[in-house]
Amino acid sequence: MNSPINAAPDTRGYADVNGLKMYYEIDGTGDPLVFVPPAFGVAGFNPFPELLRHHSVITVDLQGHGRTADIAERPITLEYHADDVVKLLKHLGLTKVDLFGQSYGGAVATLIALHHPELVRRVATYGATFGPRDVAVDPEMLRFDTPPNPDSEAFRFQKETYKRIAPDPEYWPNFWKKIAGIQWEGFSDQELASISVPILIALGDHDFVLLDHALRIFRLLPNAELAVIPDAGHFALYSENGRVIPIVEHFLNKPETNIPIANAEIGYRPGKTR
Repeated sequence: MNSPINAAPDTRGYADVNGLKMYYEIDGTGDPLVFVPPAFGVAGFNPFPELLRHHSVITVDLQGHGRTADIAERPITLEYHADDVVKLLKHLGLTKVDLFGQSYGGAVATLIALHHPELVRRVATYGATFGPRDVAVDPEMLRFDTPPNPDSEAFRFQKETYKRIAPDPEYWPNFWKKIAGIQWEGFSDQELASISVPILIALGDHDFVLLDHALRIFRLLPNAELAVIPDAGHFALYSENGRVIPIVEHFLNKPETNIPIANAEIGYRPGKTR
Protein backbone atom coordinates (compact mmCIF):
# COMPACT_ATOMS: atom_id res chain seq x y z
CA MET A 1 0.00 0.00 0.00
CA ASN A 2 1.25 3.48 -0.84
CA SER A 3 1.79 5.88 2.03
CA PRO A 4 -0.31 9.07 1.87
CA ILE A 5 2.64 11.08 0.59
CA ASN A 6 2.79 8.82 -2.48
CA ALA A 7 -0.95 8.60 -3.12
CA ALA A 8 -1.97 10.27 -6.37
CA PRO A 9 -4.26 13.26 -5.85
CA ASP A 10 -6.84 14.38 -8.38
CA THR A 11 -4.54 17.16 -9.59
CA ARG A 12 -0.93 18.02 -8.94
CA GLY A 13 1.26 20.64 -10.49
CA TYR A 14 3.67 23.52 -10.22
CA ALA A 15 2.84 27.20 -10.49
CA ASP A 16 5.23 30.05 -11.31
CA VAL A 17 4.82 32.15 -8.18
CA ASN A 18 7.14 35.00 -7.16
CA GLY A 19 10.14 33.24 -8.68
CA LEU A 20 9.21 29.87 -7.15
CA LYS A 21 8.09 26.70 -8.88
CA MET A 22 5.41 26.22 -6.21
CA TYR A 23 4.07 22.70 -5.85
CA TYR A 24 0.40 22.10 -5.08
CA GLU A 25 -2.10 19.25 -4.96
CA ILE A 26 -5.89 19.33 -5.33
CA ASP A 27 -8.17 16.56 -4.04
CA GLY A 28 -11.93 16.27 -4.17
CA THR A 29 -14.62 18.58 -5.44
CA GLY A 30 -16.67 21.34 -3.92
CA ASP A 31 -15.91 24.73 -2.42
CA PRO A 32 -12.16 25.45 -2.43
CA LEU A 33 -10.29 24.95 0.84
CA VAL A 34 -6.58 25.77 0.96
CA PHE A 35 -4.59 23.87 3.57
CA VAL A 36 -1.40 25.67 4.64
CA PRO A 37 0.97 23.17 6.29
CA PRO A 38 3.18 23.86 9.31
CA ALA A 39 6.90 24.56 9.23
CA PHE A 40 8.58 21.58 7.55
CA GLY A 41 5.14 20.29 6.44
CA VAL A 42 4.46 19.08 2.90
CA ALA A 43 1.50 18.46 0.64
CA GLY A 44 0.04 14.98 0.54
CA PHE A 45 1.41 13.67 3.82
CA ASN A 46 -1.60 14.27 6.01
CA PRO A 47 -4.85 13.95 4.03
CA PHE A 48 -8.20 14.91 5.51
CA PRO A 49 -10.75 12.71 3.73
CA GLU A 50 -13.62 14.03 5.84
CA LEU A 51 -13.12 17.49 4.35
CA LEU A 52 -13.34 16.18 0.79
CA ARG A 53 -17.08 15.64 1.15
CA HIS A 54 -17.73 19.36 0.81
CA HIS A 55 -14.44 20.85 -0.37
CA SER A 56 -11.88 20.80 -3.10
CA VAL A 57 -8.79 20.67 -0.85
CA ILE A 58 -5.73 22.46 -2.19
CA THR A 59 -2.48 21.77 -0.34
CA VAL A 60 0.79 23.56 -1.01
CA ASP A 61 4.49 23.08 -0.47
CA LEU A 62 5.64 26.48 0.76
CA GLN A 63 8.99 28.03 -0.16
CA GLY A 64 11.77 25.49 0.45
CA HIS A 65 9.33 22.86 1.66
CA GLY A 66 8.98 19.46 0.01
CA ARG A 67 8.89 19.72 -3.76
CA THR A 68 9.09 23.53 -3.87
CA ALA A 69 12.77 24.34 -4.20
CA ASP A 70 14.08 27.17 -2.08
CA ILE A 71 15.33 30.48 -3.45
CA ALA A 72 18.65 30.61 -1.62
CA GLU A 73 18.93 34.40 -1.57
CA ARG A 74 15.31 34.97 -0.46
CA PRO A 75 14.56 34.72 3.27
CA ILE A 76 11.79 32.42 4.43
CA THR A 77 9.18 34.54 6.18
CA LEU A 78 5.50 34.19 6.99
CA GLU A 79 4.81 37.30 4.95
CA TYR A 80 6.45 35.79 1.86
CA HIS A 81 4.50 32.58 2.40
CA ALA A 82 1.22 34.51 2.56
CA ASP A 83 1.98 36.42 -0.63
CA ASP A 84 3.00 33.20 -2.40
CA VAL A 85 -0.31 31.55 -1.48
CA VAL A 86 -2.25 34.60 -2.69
CA LYS A 87 -0.41 34.48 -6.02
CA LEU A 88 -1.18 30.75 -6.28
CA LEU A 89 -4.88 31.46 -5.78
CA LYS A 90 -4.75 33.93 -8.66
CA HIS A 91 -2.87 31.38 -10.79
CA LEU A 92 -5.66 28.87 -10.12
CA GLY A 93 -8.36 31.45 -10.86
CA LEU A 94 -9.81 31.29 -7.32
CA THR A 95 -11.56 34.41 -6.06
CA LYS A 96 -12.92 33.18 -2.71
CA VAL A 97 -11.60 30.34 -0.54
CA ASP A 98 -11.60 28.89 2.93
CA LEU A 99 -8.20 28.56 4.60
CA PHE A 100 -7.01 25.93 7.08
CA GLY A 101 -3.59 26.47 8.61
CA GLN A 102 -1.58 24.21 10.91
CA SER A 103 0.87 25.75 13.38
CA TYR A 104 2.71 28.55 11.57
CA GLY A 105 0.49 27.82 8.58
CA GLY A 106 -2.32 29.19 10.73
CA ALA A 107 -0.48 32.48 11.10
CA VAL A 108 0.09 32.53 7.32
CA ALA A 109 -3.64 31.98 6.74
CA THR A 110 -4.48 34.78 9.17
CA LEU A 111 -2.05 37.12 7.38
CA ILE A 112 -3.98 36.45 4.16
CA ALA A 113 -7.26 37.22 5.93
CA LEU A 114 -5.79 40.48 7.24
CA HIS A 115 -4.38 41.75 3.96
CA HIS A 116 -6.74 40.10 1.44
CA PRO A 117 -10.12 39.70 3.14
CA GLU A 118 -11.84 39.78 -0.24
CA LEU A 119 -10.26 36.39 -1.02
CA VAL A 120 -11.23 34.66 2.23
CA ARG A 121 -14.52 33.27 3.49
CA ARG A 122 -13.37 31.56 6.71
CA VAL A 123 -10.08 30.63 8.38
CA ALA A 124 -9.54 27.55 10.54
CA THR A 125 -6.30 27.18 12.50
CA TYR A 126 -4.76 24.51 14.69
CA GLY A 127 -1.84 25.17 17.03
CA ALA A 128 -1.22 28.63 15.61
CA THR A 129 0.54 31.49 17.34
CA PHE A 130 -0.52 35.07 16.74
CA GLY A 131 2.15 36.87 18.74
CA PRO A 132 5.88 36.66 19.48
CA ARG A 133 7.38 33.57 21.03
CA ASP A 134 7.83 35.08 24.51
CA VAL A 135 4.07 35.56 24.96
CA ALA A 136 2.63 32.83 22.73
CA VAL A 137 4.34 29.56 23.66
CA ASP A 138 5.15 27.53 26.75
CA PRO A 139 8.94 27.75 27.18
CA GLU A 140 9.03 24.34 28.87
CA MET A 141 7.41 22.71 25.83
CA LEU A 142 10.06 24.19 23.53
CA ARG A 143 13.05 23.58 25.80
CA PHE A 144 16.09 21.65 24.51
CA ASP A 145 18.76 20.27 26.86
CA THR A 146 21.32 20.94 24.11
CA PRO A 147 20.96 23.45 21.26
CA PRO A 148 19.05 21.89 18.34
CA ASN A 149 20.59 21.35 14.93
CA PRO A 150 19.47 19.90 11.56
CA ASP A 151 20.32 16.37 12.75
CA SER A 152 18.58 16.57 16.14
CA GLU A 153 16.37 13.61 16.93
CA ALA A 154 13.44 15.98 17.43
CA PHE A 155 13.45 16.72 13.69
CA ARG A 156 13.94 13.18 12.38
CA PHE A 157 10.34 12.91 11.16
CA GLN A 158 10.56 16.18 9.21
CA LYS A 159 14.07 15.42 7.91
CA GLU A 160 13.11 11.97 6.59
CA THR A 161 10.04 13.39 4.86
CA TYR A 162 12.08 16.19 3.29
CA LYS A 163 14.77 13.84 1.99
CA ARG A 164 12.19 11.60 0.35
CA ILE A 165 10.71 14.28 -1.90
CA ALA A 166 12.84 17.44 -2.03
CA PRO A 167 14.49 18.23 -5.39
CA ASP A 168 17.83 18.44 -3.54
CA PRO A 169 17.71 16.23 -0.41
CA GLU A 170 21.16 17.42 0.68
CA TYR A 171 19.85 20.98 1.01
CA TRP A 172 18.16 20.00 4.30
CA PRO A 173 20.69 21.72 6.66
CA ASN A 174 20.35 25.02 4.78
CA PHE A 175 16.57 24.78 4.79
CA TRP A 176 16.45 23.86 8.50
CA LYS A 177 18.61 26.85 9.40
CA LYS A 178 16.37 29.24 7.46
CA ILE A 179 13.26 27.93 9.22
CA ALA A 180 14.99 28.00 12.63
CA GLY A 181 16.03 31.59 11.99
CA ILE A 182 12.53 32.95 11.39
CA GLN A 183 11.79 35.90 13.64
CA TRP A 184 8.16 36.96 13.68
CA GLU A 185 6.64 39.50 16.03
CA GLY A 186 3.05 38.54 15.42
CA PHE A 187 -0.02 40.69 14.90
CA SER A 188 -0.73 43.94 16.68
CA ASP A 189 -3.94 44.20 18.69
CA GLN A 190 -5.21 46.71 16.14
CA GLU A 191 -4.57 44.31 13.26
CA LEU A 192 -6.40 41.48 14.98
CA ALA A 193 -9.34 43.71 15.87
CA SER A 194 -9.65 44.71 12.20
CA ILE A 195 -10.10 41.14 10.89
CA SER A 196 -13.77 40.54 10.22
CA VAL A 197 -13.30 37.12 8.58
CA PRO A 198 -14.54 34.29 10.85
CA ILE A 199 -11.55 32.52 12.43
CA LEU A 200 -11.42 29.25 14.35
CA ILE A 201 -8.64 29.03 16.94
CA ALA A 202 -8.15 25.36 17.78
CA LEU A 203 -5.35 23.89 19.89
CA GLY A 204 -4.60 21.08 22.27
CA ASP A 205 -4.74 21.57 26.02
CA HIS A 206 -1.09 20.42 26.08
CA ASP A 207 -0.06 22.38 22.99
CA PHE A 208 3.15 24.33 22.57
CA VAL A 209 0.81 27.31 22.36
CA LEU A 210 -0.28 28.77 25.68
CA LEU A 211 -3.99 28.54 26.40
CA ASP A 212 -3.86 32.07 27.80
CA HIS A 213 -2.49 33.29 24.46
CA ALA A 214 -5.23 31.55 22.49
CA LEU A 215 -7.89 32.95 24.80
CA ARG A 216 -6.51 36.47 24.49
CA ILE A 217 -6.52 36.28 20.69
CA PHE A 218 -10.03 34.82 20.72
CA ARG A 219 -11.20 37.89 22.65
CA LEU A 220 -9.41 40.33 20.33
CA LEU A 221 -10.77 38.92 17.08
CA PRO A 222 -14.28 40.24 16.37
CA ASN A 223 -15.53 37.02 14.76
CA ALA A 224 -13.68 34.13 16.38
CA GLU A 225 -14.41 30.69 17.77
CA LEU A 226 -12.23 28.80 20.25
CA ALA A 227 -11.81 25.02 20.47
CA VAL A 228 -9.53 23.31 23.00
CA ILE A 229 -8.94 19.61 22.32
CA PRO A 230 -8.57 17.67 25.59
CA ASP A 231 -5.47 15.56 26.20
CA ALA A 232 -3.95 16.73 22.90
CA GLY A 233 -0.71 18.35 21.89
CA HIS A 234 0.74 20.37 19.07
CA PHE A 235 0.87 17.43 16.65
CA ALA A 236 -2.70 16.17 17.02
CA LEU A 237 -3.38 16.81 13.34
CA TYR A 238 -0.75 14.16 12.61
CA SER A 239 -1.39 11.71 15.43
CA GLU A 240 -5.18 11.84 15.89
CA ASN A 241 -6.71 14.21 13.37
CA GLY A 242 -10.08 12.51 13.81
CA ARG A 243 -10.43 14.51 17.03
CA VAL A 244 -9.77 17.84 15.31
CA ILE A 245 -11.22 17.61 11.80
CA PRO A 246 -14.90 17.30 12.84
CA ILE A 247 -14.57 20.63 14.65
CA VAL A 248 -12.95 22.21 11.59
CA GLU A 249 -15.60 20.69 9.32
CA HIS A 250 -18.43 22.04 11.51
CA PHE A 251 -16.86 25.50 11.50
CA LEU A 252 -16.43 25.57 7.72
CA ASN A 253 -19.82 24.12 6.83
CA LYS A 254 -22.20 25.78 9.29
CA PRO A 255 -24.72 28.35 8.01
CA GLU A 256 -23.70 31.96 7.58
CA THR A 257 -26.24 32.96 10.23
CA ASN A 258 -26.76 30.87 13.35
CA ILE A 259 -29.50 30.58 15.93
CA PRO A 260 -28.46 32.89 18.81
CA ILE A 261 -26.76 31.41 21.85
CA ALA A 262 -28.92 31.58 24.96
CA ASN A 263 -28.06 33.74 27.93
CA ALA A 264 -29.50 33.42 31.42
CA GLU A 265 -32.23 36.01 30.88
CA ILE A 266 -33.54 34.62 27.57
CA GLY A 267 -33.01 30.97 28.43
CA TYR A 268 -33.17 28.02 26.11
CA ARG A 269 -35.98 28.05 23.53
CA PRO A 270 -36.14 25.18 21.06
CA GLY A 271 -35.45 26.52 17.58
CA LYS A 272 -34.96 30.05 18.95
CA THR A 273 -31.79 29.77 21.04
CA ARG A 274 -29.09 27.19 21.46
